[in-house]
Amino acid sequence: MEDSIHYRPTQAIVDLAAIRANVRNLKDYLGSETAVIAVVKADGYGHGEVEVAQAAFEAGAEMVSVATPDEAIRLRMAGISGDILVMGPSPLVFAEKAAELGIILTVSSAEWLQSALDVSEKFMQQLKIHVKIDSGMGRIGLRDEGALRSLMSVVNSTKQVLLDGIFTHFACADEENTENTEEQFIKFMRLVQTLSEKPRLVHASNSAASLLYPEYALDAVRFGIGLYGITPSEYVGGKLPFRLERSLRIESELAYVKLLEVGNRISYGGTYVTSSAEWIGTIPIGYADGLRRGLRGQEVLIDGERMPIIGTICMDQCMVKLPRELAVGEKVVLIGRQDKEEVTMEEWAERLGTIPYEIAVSIAKRVPRIYTGKDGQNI
Repeated sequence: MEDSIHYRPTQAIVDLAAIRANVRNLKDYLGSETAVIAVVKADGYGHGEVEVAQAAFEAGAEMVSVATPDEAIRLRMAGISGDILVMGPSPLVFAEKAAELGIILTVSSAEWLQSALDVSEKFMQQLKIHVKIDSGMGRIGLRDEGALRSLMSVVNSTKQVLLDGIFTHFACADEENTENTEEQFIKFMRLVQTLSEKPRLVHASNSAASLLYPEYALDAVRFGIGLYGITPSEYVGGKLPFRLERSLRIESELAYVKLLEVGNRISYGGTYVTSSAEWIGTIPIGYADGLRRGLRGQEVLIDGERMPIIGTICMDQCMVKLPRELAVGEKVVLIGRQDKEEVTMEEWAERLGTIPYEIAVSIAKRVPRIYTGKDGQNI
C-alpha cells in the first residue's frame, strides 16, 4: 500500500519505530519472564495489521492476537509466521483450518471443543488452544471449576488438542478503583490453580493492567491500545511507568483558500455565517474518511497554529477558519504534532463523547497508510 501512488494528500502516517519502542519499553518494564502478546485486531487498531504485527515481532513480541478467524488467516497469508491467537469465538468449521495453519484458538466450553473434534475426523496438525475464563467481564468464558474440569476432560481425552494457555480479561483495569480488578485476578488464579498442569502461558493483563499492575503480569500480557502509543484512559495516562510513543498521524493539506465578506454561509445548512471578512480554507477530508460530523469546531494544525473546523463537515471535505491568507498546499495536521502544538486522538474522543479506541478504528480504509520507521530505516 505504501508503495502506491496517492494523489489525494489526505493520509495516515504510521510510525513503526514507535510500535517497536512501545514493545521494547514494556518488555524492559516487566522483565524477560513475561511475554508480550501484541494485539493487532481490527486491522491493527486501524494502523495496518500486517505491518504492525511485523514490527511487534521485530521488537520481541512472542505472539500477536486478533479477534476473528479471518483476521488470523489474513496475517498467515501475508507471511506472518509467528504465533497468532484468535481471542474471540470461532465457528466449529474453522478448527480444522486453524490446526492446519498453526493458529491458536480461544475455547470457552467443553461442548464447543468436543463438537469441533466431532466435525473433523482428524486434524492434520495438533490444534493449540487457550482457555478463556470469565472472571467478571461477562462476555465469553468459563465461569466455574466444574466447567473447567469438563473442558479439561475433553482436552485430556485426545492427542489432537494442546492446551497452550489460559486467560481472562479485566473489565475495569483502567479505573482508579482497584477492587474489581483485584477480585477478577483472585477468581482467575483460583481456577488456574485447579489445573493439574499449568499451560505454557497464563495471562490476564490488558494494556491498562500491563502498565499499572506489574504484579499481575504472569507469563504474558496482551498489549493492545498501548502498543499504538495511546493511553487506555486519562487515569492510566497519569500513572504511566514509561512514555508511550504515539504511532499515528493524520494529515492533509489546504486544497482551496478564499476570502469571504461578512454574511457568507458555509457548508450544508448554512449554519456557519462569517461575522466579518474571513479567510476560509478547504481540506480534502470528511466523514467518509473518519472525520465525523460531530468534530465540527475541532481544531487542526496549520503553520504550527490551531484553527477551527467551521460549518457542517461534508463527506469528503471540510472547511476551516484561517487567521490570515495561507497558501494552497499548506500542510494540515488533524491528529499529531506540528511544531509546538499537538492534537491528540483523546481530544477527538472527548469532543465526540467516546474513547480513543473508537477513533483509531474509525479512520477509513480509503485514507492510505504510509509507513515510516521500518526496521533499519532512519527517520
